[in-house]
Amino acid sequence: MRLFYDSNISSKDTSHQLSEEESKHIIRVLRMKIGDTVGMLNGNGSLFECQISDDNTKRCKLKIIEEKIEDRPSYDIHIAIGPTKQMDRLEWFVEKATEIGITEITLIECINSERSKIKINRLVKKCISAMKQSHRLFLPKINELTTFKEFIKRHPSGLIAHCYNEERSKISDVFELKNCPIMIGPEGDFTKEEIELALQSGYKTITLGENRLRTETAGLYACMNAKLITE
Repeated sequence: MRLFYDSNISSKDTSHQLSEEESKHIIRVLRMKIGDTVGMLNGNGSLFECQISDDNTKRCKLKIIEEKIEDRPSYDIHIAIGPTKQMDRLEWFVEKATEIGITEITLIECINSERSKIKINRLVKKCISAMKQSHRLFLPKINELTTFKEFIKRHPSGLIAHCYNEERSKISDVFELKNCPIMIGPEGDFTKEEIELALQSGYKTITLGENRLRTETAGLYACMNAKLITE
C-alpha cells in the first residue's frame, strides 16, 4: 500500500479531499484510479487505510476505511545541531535520523557556525519522505534556527558533545529518556565559552568515540545511541 501524508486528515472524518498537488501526483503521475487503496499518514500517530472515491486530478477524494493508531513514544530524542555549510549534508542527517526514530530537531547558531539562514520547508519535506519510507507514524518536530544561548535558556539541562581533550561521559551512561537534548556543534566545534555556559546551566559533556566525526555523522551517531537506549 502506497503511503502519503496530509496533516489535515482526522479521526473524525469519513472521507478526505487531497490537495491539488497530491491529487495530481496520485492520479496523473501514479495513474491510480477509483477503488485503489492508499495509506494516509497525518504525522500524529495515525495511519488511515483509504480508497479513492473520486479520481479528479485537482480534487481527488478518499473514502476512509480504517484507522490504525499508534501511541506516542514514551521517550524524547532531541538533537540540537549546528547547521552544516553544505545543505545536502544537513538534509542527509534529517532524513536518516527520521528513519531511526528521532522525535525533535533544533538547529542552533553557534559562534563557529558557517550558516545563519535555513529553509526549514526543505528539511520538513525530507522528514515527510523519510517518515513514509520507514513507515513511521509520527513526524519529528523541526524547530527554526535559534542561538546557542537561547537554546540553553529554553533547555537548561541535557548533553553536549565536543572534541576537546577533557574527561567526558558515554551517552549510554548519562542519557535520560525525557528532557535530555543532545547538542552537536558546528563544523568548527563549540567554543570553550559555549561549553562552559552549558555546564553552568546543568549540561553534561559526552564523547562520541575516539574518531573526529563530521557534524551530520556526529548527530546521527548520537541519535542512534539514544535510540538503542530506548529499546
